[in-house]
Amino acid sequence: MVVGAFYFIYDKTIHNPQLNFQDFINQLEYSIAESYKTIFTLLGFTIFNWLFEILKWQKLVSIVKHITFYNSLQQSLGSLTASLFTPNRIGEYGAKAIYYKKGNRRKIMLLNLLGNMSQMSVTLTLGAIGLLYIFINFKLEIDVYRFKKLGYLVAIVLLIVLGIGLKGFKKIRGFYIDKIILFVKKMSLKSHLTIVLFSFLRYLIFSHQFYFLLIIFEVNLDYLTCMSLITAMYFLASIVPSLALLDWLVKGSVAIWIFSLVSVNELIIVTITLLMWILNFGIPAIIGSYFVLNFKLPSIENE
Repeated sequence: MVVGAFYFIYDKTIHNPQLNFQDFINQLEYSIAESYKTIFTLLGFTIFNWLFEILKWQKLVSIVKHITFYNSLQQSLGSLTASLFTPNRIGEYGAKAIYYKKGNRRKIMLLNLLGNMSQMSVTLTLGAIGLLYIFINFKLEIDVYRFKKLGYLVAIVLLIVLGIGLKGFKKIRGFYIDKIILFVKKMSLKSHLTIVLFSFLRYLIFSHQFYFLLIIFEVNLDYLTCMSLITAMYFLASIVPSLALLDWLVKGSVAIWIFSLVSVNELIIVTITLLMWILNFGIPAIIGSYFVLNFKLPSIENE
């Protein structure tokens, strides 16, 4: 797993089909490499991004068992490394659950689901606002006929899902919906608000990290327009199923289309999305590989 993680991080950095590695290095040398302040600022964004993710997981797990900050860091980064190869990081559920005794593993998986749902809710809410701003302020060429066909398809799928639901479709990723609702109700309002707050702070950090990179690469856009494009990009990228390893590719493709509305150079956008992936997935996954290599199943005494 660790060897595979290192290989894929290396491969996506060196042999990127969307961006020649030498062009990537030239961009970094021109805009970033000569400024230690810029480098430390970018790393600071990454550290605080994962700091709030670690605190969020620590808070979630406290409902089942109190763990230290270091335990939360170990589980968060270790599960990231383990989930790089799985669609939508679904492997993260099993990776985190295995740190706990069998009787608590389903609760841990459910808590992880709630944490991810919280982060997704923030992404979708702010992204919808960003998309609304784009539709109001930009003239988008939309094929109405294709959207009608898509609308019909979505309507058919919804009818099928609702039909199945009436016949007993009561599960989400193996969890009964009524049990999820009951579990969520048992959590205190303070816990819910804390989780949402951490998710919101994380979103502010990595979205402004992207904005900071745009400034570094001399993209001249006003703040409101820039943040609307970024939030819309994350909205669209988040609803496309993908491997964590290909997260940069999905976001890169979406970002190229989004920022083409304001005529931003594609090379700059691809460079930024790859750099964001390295900072927020690549480096943490490398650190997480240490925890994977040193992983030990919980002993009976610790359970």
